[in-house]
Amino acid sequence: MNRITLLVFTLNEIDGMKEIMPRIDAGWYDQVIIVDGGSTDGTLEYARSNNYPVHVQREKGLHRGFMEVHDMIEGDIIVTFSPDGNSIPELIPRLTAKMKEGYDMVIVSRYKGSAKSYDDDAVTRFGNWMFTKLINLLFNAQYTDAMVIFRAYRKDLVKDLDLDKEETYLPEKWFFTSISREPVLSVRCAKKRLRTAEISGDEPRRIGGKRKLQIMRWGLAYFFQILREKVYWKK
Repeated sequence: MNRITLLVFTLNEIDGMKEIMPRIDAGWYDQVIIVDGGSTDGTLEYARSNNYPVHVQREKGLHRGFMEVHDMIEGDIIVTFSPDGNSIPELIPRLTAKMKEGYDMVIVSRYKGSAKSYDDDAVTRFGNWMFTKLINLLFNAQYTDAMVIFRAYRKDLVKDLDLDKEETYLPEKWFFTSISREPVLSVRCAKKRLRTAEISGDEPRRIGGKRKLQIMRWGLAYFFQILREKVYWKK
């Protein structure tokens, strides 16, 4: 059926929401869910006043947000999107069209071809490059951007790849942080030799709000998660 569910993750993104959400055509998706981490800046009020379905997380962390809304997802294709300005909404139709060619996952790569991240600094640029290279090396993949949130994938991959299991994210407990599912999704698609693709897409600078990066703790958690995948997950 190729029904599309758009998951929009927010945490105090009122400025980005006001600029980005009006650019998203309702014809590009079948369902939209705002997954909010506990905003206090008017993000929730804006979303509700514009009739967007909202789920406020009971627990903090991106992967827990994914888990909490999983049973609400009606589409068989999930598109994950950040409304902070980093994700270009006009790329959604290209992304979903590529998925409908029969791919299991399609990534909007910030580093494919002439695409560029305007939000990177020296540290995040190196980190994204290093983790992508590490994944390619360890799992015989060919990603140019294994980390980015802006992507689409089949809903059934969540259970097929054990993305709904807390043990998948065990390294976050070692470093007292919370990580998202994108890197391990990239890894497990590569391990299972699933059909993946990338389209190129710039990453503009974020709009308002504050960057929520925990560079050291996220970096360590992702590093050990990727290494652990080499020997741990076999399905």
